[in-house]
Amino acid sequence: MKFLKFILLLITINVSAQQGGMWIPSLLEGMNEEEMTNLGSKLTAKDIYDVNNSSLKDAIGHFNGGCTSEIISDQGLILTNHHCGFSQIQSHSSLENDYLKDGFWAMNLEDELPNEGLYIEFIVSIEDITTQVLSGVTDTMTAKEKQSQISKNSNVAEGATTKEAWQDTKVKAFYNGNQYFLFVTERFEDIRLVGAPPTSIGKFGSDTDNWVFPRHTGDFSMFRIYADENNKPAKYSKDNKPYKPKHFLPISLDGIEEGDFTLVFGFPGRTNEYLPATAIEHITKEFNPSNIAIREAALKVIDAAMKTSDDIRIKYASKQARIANAWKKWIGENLGIEKSNAVANRRKFENEFTTALKAKGLEEKYGSILPEFDTLYNDFSEVNIRRRNFIEVFIVTNELMQMTFRAYQMEAAVNTNPEAFEKAKERLIGTLKGIHKNYNVDVDKGVFKAVMPLYKYTASVDPSIYEKSAFTNLESALALLEGKPEDVLKKLNKDAAYNYAKPIIENFIKTIDPEFQQINQAITALQTKYMTALMEALPDARYFPDANSTLRVTYGQVRGYAPRDAVYYQPVSYLDGVIEKFIPGDYEFDVPKKLLELYESKDYGQYADKNGKVPVCFLGTNHTTGGNSGSPAIDAHGNLVGLNFDRVWEGTMSDMNYDPEICRNIMVDARYVLFIVDKFAGATRLIEEMTLVHPKKK
Repeated sequence: MKFLKFILLLITINVSAQQGGMWIPSLLEGMNEEEMTNLGSKLTAKDIYDVNNSSLKDAIGHFNGGCTSEIISDQGLILTNHHCGFSQIQSHSSLENDYLKDGFWAMNLEDELPNEGLYIEFIVSIEDITTQVLSGVTDTMTAKEKQSQISKNSNVAEGATTKEAWQDTKVKAFYNGNQYFLFVTERFEDIRLVGAPPTSIGKFGSDTDNWVFPRHTGDFSMFRIYADENNKPAKYSKDNKPYKPKHFLPISLDGIEEGDFTLVFGFPGRTNEYLPATAIEHITKEFNPSNIAIREAALKVIDAAMKTSDDIRIKYASKQARIANAWKKWIGENLGIEKSNAVANRRKFENEFTTALKAKGLEEKYGSILPEFDTLYNDFSEVNIRRRNFIEVFIVTNELMQMTFRAYQMEAAVNTNPEAFEKAKERLIGTLKGIHKNYNVDVDKGVFKAVMPLYKYTASVDPSIYEKSAFTNLESALALLEGKPEDVLKKLNKDAAYNYAKPIIENFIKTIDPEFQQINQAITALQTKYMTALMEALPDARYFPDANSTLRVTYGQVRGYAPRDAVYYQPVSYLDGVIEKFIPGDYEFDVPKKLLELYESKDYGQYADKNGKVPVCFLGTNHTTGGNSGSPAIDAHGNLVGLNFDRVWEGTMSDMNYDPEICRNIMVDARYVLFIVDKFAGATRLIEEMTLVHPKKK
């Protein structure tokens, strides 16, 4: 209950406008509302979140569990990032219909393409149930006992929640397990692809510009939600109709300028803002570098292969983007932590925390926390690296090793419970089919030769397994799984690749992962205690909950920044910059002929800025992370002005250390989106169903 008192205290503190923080939308009244007003907002807390009336939150959808999307018309039209819809665009592409290269635009409802497995989830309500979840939890319990009681209480709370038949519930922890909220959600599963620009627009700049400003990427794609005859969620059916939303976002044609208020609404994935200095040091000096090296080795092989063949380019486009994204982010994160002197500053803060403990008589209760962190991370360092290196090699970068790992999971399931064979086999078959849909054995063999030497916990590297293994061909891989369980396992254990990988996998499953889980559990429990101690020792400090893939609001302003001496980035980039970067035929910086023609003729329609130029991207001080991809940038009046898709390289450290001086999020200007849809694609029917407004001309 002390924690709840601290939250109430924090809400009543009157402070100046805050930059940074990922705030729970149901708790914005009071201090957050005042801060937003100070930054220029005209919105009330109820405009943003209202459980009884239409509000902005009703237009914000969790896109396939990993990105954010927003509704931009009364017919369920959805806007998200190009990279968020990339796998769907890729799945519909072929050499005959290369939607990655040429783009895709449905010119009527009948042309919109269904996507099996794709879903968008909306938040119906958010309720604080901390007291109920922590009922019966005591300090004398072990971490395992506490979690068992919390899970039991959470299940009871979910079961007692009043909801509609098509809705669901979930309980999520906040502040490292010091607070709990119950979410009522509804999920739509008939989601159809409506439009996507070619990658020369949607991924312009590719790896070179990724995480870098000035950015000139039209990173957007469009989908549509379909519902049943009662406007309720339903599986795909040709009889479904476009969804009629509770709220959709009008789009501002007046755009932005430096100092304008921006609100980013979405589902940020994960941050760790309250880590001790020893953890940040481990991540940036030890953990990140080893994984950067593995991904860099894989990317060299994949990038070279993609340039040799359109078939390989299409097959590996999504994989390459996924691997490259975190690779470059980790590099920037390390640079930002070093540049901002984050470790030393965190140690300085920890000294203040220690001093506060003594002053408040809390040293006996909490004084051992920081030394315990040092001991745990000393033990944790090597096993954490070993575990993640295994994941990088066996799951992220190399597909033959991924197939052997999934096959091992099947064998382990069958050995534990013979009756589980059929289900385990079906899961493995699904994995094999999914991998082989976009698989090239020569590329994968090259990746194997590049990354396996970097996994230091295997005796040898044997590329000959590619010529001897059944897994490199879908037909022969499926043949391995034919027969009785004992026959399948016998054939499996004779396969060259499986034979090679099995001892490495067993070492991971039986030794590395259990050791990781044991120490990580202790670190997690100590982090919970540390969060409690921080709020008790330093109650006047600002605390926002770390991201955990739940709906959050982050507010700020359009601002440029100075990343280093004598360098200042203006907050807006323009179409002129696209043309300046244009390199004919280059896979990163080529420009479609139609876009060049529009630029030459200055045929910008109503989408030019007041200076006569087409804005492409802009910067804000909003605190974002992975999961905020596709989040709407909303103006002071509740209109869409942009689409979040990235952060600046120097500010990727914001997951651990938000610094308002250099941390910036990057957004596609909504006018560039409209310009591409209208003038480039000619998809005027989509423009006609949107509501375009001029809030600055009122």
